[in-house]
Amino acid sequence: MVSRPLDETPAAAATKARPSVDREHGGATKSSAVRTEPVLTTALIIGDIQHGITSNYPFTKRVVPPLTELLPRAREVGVLVVFVHFALRANGADLPPNNALFRTFFEAGDTFHEGSAGTEIALPVAKEDIVVLKRRGSAFAGTDLDLVLRASGVTTIAIAGVATSAMVAATCYDAADRDYEVTVLLDGCADADTAMHDFFMNAVFPSRGFKVLPCADWPATNTQPTS
Repeated sequence: MVSRPLDETPAAAATKARPSVDREHGGATKSSAVRTEPVLTTALIIGDIQHGITSNYPFTKRVVPPLTELLPRAREVGVLVVFVHFALRANGADLPPNNALFRTFFEAGDTFHEGSAGTEIALPVAKEDIVVLKRRGSAFAGTDLDLVLRASGVTTIAIAGVATSAMVAATCYDAADRDYEVTVLLDGCADADTAMHDFFMNAVFPSRGFKVLPCADWPATNTQPTS
């Protein structure tokens, strides 16, 4: 409840309470013109670029140079960088039954066991970056990724990582279902089957309304609002 002096009229009180207008900024109120930091509306999500994968699947190494070059540029313009890595509990508690593919991952020594060196990110991670652990294909499945993005005000995402027909595709579909605007980074993704990679990039993703761009063309210089 807001009180006012007894000798002050309601009209006078309303005038004092009304936000002052900054005529030098197109009539915007002074309070709305003050911004302490830019709002993060764009995120870069990089999935499954981890040591156990890049050391065992040669095709994945192709994405490391373009993504390494992209990361400082993205951070410089205020993009929220999110690394998503895959791991299963060593006791198999989160291993899906009757799933031969995940069984193969689980039985590959400790390469995909949570806490092992193989699950560590194979790209430079900055202190301001976000790291999310996942246990399924999509970066959203069973994780707090959506919560983190919405808490940061993100509405647009670019997706990179491996494999194009697996993690990348699953994450794109999940993101679209959550109403994010999606861009896929052409040379920031790779697949063991080159023809499959090309099919998704040239046909599937564009047909779903996803933009497909090379890392060198992303992000645009106006990706983030100015402070």
